[in-house]
Amino acid sequence: MEKKSLSDNDTDTFTHMESASLNNAQIGVILPRGPTESADEHNHSPDGQVRRSYTKSGIQGLFSSKYVFLCALFATMGGILFGYDQGVVSITLVMPQFLEQFPDVSPTAPGAGFKKGLMTAILELGAFIGALNQGWIADKISRKWSILTAGCIFLIGAALQTGAVSFAMMTVARFVGGVGVGMLAMVAPLYISEIAPPEIRGTLLVLQELSIVTGIVIAFYITYGTRHIPGHWSWRLPFLIQMIPALFMVAGVFMLPYSPRWLCQRGRDEEALRTLAKIRELPTSDERVLREWCEIRAECSYCKEASEKKHPNLTSPGLWNTIKLQLALYVDCWKMPIYKRTQVAVGLMFFQQFVGINALIYYSPTLFETMGLDYEMQLTMSGVMNICQVVACVWSLWGMDRFGRRKLLLGGAFCMFLAHFIISILVGKYNGKWTDNTAPGWASVALILFFMLSFGATWGPIPWAMPAEIFPSSLRAKGCAFGTMSNWGNNFIIGLITPPMLQNIGFGTYVFFCCFSALSGIWVYFLVPETAGRTLEQMDSVFKDKSTVEEVENRAAILSRLMEQSMERPTSS
Repeated sequence: MEKKSLSDNDTDTFTHMESASLNNAQIGVILPRGPTESADEHNHSPDGQVRRSYTKSGIQGLFSSKYVFLCALFATMGGILFGYDQGVVSITLVMPQFLEQFPDVSPTAPGAGFKKGLMTAILELGAFIGALNQGWIADKISRKWSILTAGCIFLIGAALQTGAVSFAMMTVARFVGGVGVGMLAMVAPLYISEIAPPEIRGTLLVLQELSIVTGIVIAFYITYGTRHIPGHWSWRLPFLIQMIPALFMVAGVFMLPYSPRWLCQRGRDEEALRTLAKIRELPTSDERVLREWCEIRAECSYCKEASEKKHPNLTSPGLWNTIKLQLALYVDCWKMPIYKRTQVAVGLMFFQQFVGINALIYYSPTLFETMGLDYEMQLTMSGVMNICQVVACVWSLWGMDRFGRRKLLLGGAFCMFLAHFIISILVGKYNGKWTDNTAPGWASVALILFFMLSFGATWGPIPWAMPAEIFPSSLRAKGCAFGTMSNWGNNFIIGLITPPMLQNIGFGTYVFFCCFSALSGIWVYFLVPETAGRTLEQMDSVFKDKSTVEEVENRAAILSRLMEQSMERPTSS
């Protein structure tokens, strides 16, 4: 048989698949356009031919891919659990019943600021450990069963938090729960990106951030409602309730399909084809399914070959060699030229935390108290603040692709800087004198709401979504892992230092976050390029390196070979 070469259009299709996580590229087989086919169902190639896609892009595509959407909702329940565990401490920390059980974090206790920060932030330290280990766990036992493992660990942590009777027990319980949410936050986007049609992959990935802020809001209003319950159940009940979505998620795991990519990694190619056809709701003989199946196999083959080429001494069988190979791939992320991409992923998560978002989420009632609001109004405005973030995050589903990542990051940095700058002036001038100056107090509250809207539309979703766009596929999982670990590590630091800062430097806390908001804008201006609408090949020109050209060429050759083999398969359904 004459060897079939890969056409330019095929190569273009394959390249687009790699960058499809957020630019909504279209995958499909090249077909002539029929007289009854709508132009909306295709993506034109340069020579006038069209590629059939699975579904429409964006939010519209969710309704025509119901099975994948349902699977993604189950996977992103981990984001709800993370957000819930973050938000539940906001009101709990100021409940008299809670402070009675845990006098160590009472405002009058010695070292209360540090202990309050430790109890709050230990969740993020656990999440860091969970995210660090979830990569090899997900590769070993599958994305599906790693979600189950993480859910069970979270349930153990939630049960311990519900029954906690001492500061030490609550701290350990939140650490255990953090391990679970860190594992879930790592595997959920990975699983979604591997099962979603490329047209809606970006939209589904933004669901992760949306689920986090939704969890925060749910936790806030549950604790807002239970605070009037007499006795310890006022704070134990919110910790118990978080087990309900976790149980739903654990039960739902058994109905989730395996990731086709993971099946191909394990050499289960035929099962991968059947699974892919099931989640696309098409027969195995469908040309689009066959092509995507070949692309997945090509990606897996290339990643294996790339590892063998870079680290030939570590590819032989054995546990120790496997561990050393995984560590070597992590190190590769910090070598030139990939280093520039890694610092973007890590830096985005660093500044996401150091502009002060979780300081507001964790300690919003305390912050509003410093602005002169009474207890009930502190809680009410904390709820409004969290709703503002949800609204802004929903807007980002539409705005992130329309306006681009870089512009939104720069605009968000400026707005956050402005909010912190004015708040620091008002708090510094009127602190302790709010009773006679209610207008500046409400102005400060309004600026916090403005900050939440700005963050929720820009620095909230973009750092979660952007890393998947910038790394070559052979290092994408490792690069994204560094970004996730940066989030947890810096989240832990912010949760730990905020209470002592509020106690000791007052308005200086806002000056601190103001400075980092300004630095985030400067950093983005000089070091973060625009990636919206760019293909994998174009990332080389964006970062001014050649790290993906050879990769694309090699992968295209593998794809050509696999496509030729797939054409020889007997037709089946």
